[in-house]
Amino acid sequence: MKHLNITVFGKVQGVYFRAATKAVANQLRIVGFVKNLPDGSVYMEAEGESFELENFIEWCHEGPEHAVVEKVEINSSELKNYRNFEILKR
Repeated sequence: MKHLNITVFGKVQGVYFRAATKAVANQLRIVGFVKNLPDGSVYMEAEGESFELENFIEWCHEGPEHAVVEKVEINSSELKNYRNFEILKR
């Protein structure tokens, strides 16, 4: 299991990015959370096996249909042992 902090920049708010992220995370059995940040980016913490996280990161570079992803920043961190994947409201 690995823990990643991921920030996605671009046109990523108002395009159902968080809802789509949750759906993809659930499909890949990834746990953590996703939330919008005041600067217009989307921040998430994701925990899972390496292979699933690689697929998740690949998806983060694309996002849902109307998103325009300009940059994705990824940092490893300590495991927090989340139980599920949640959308946080601010």
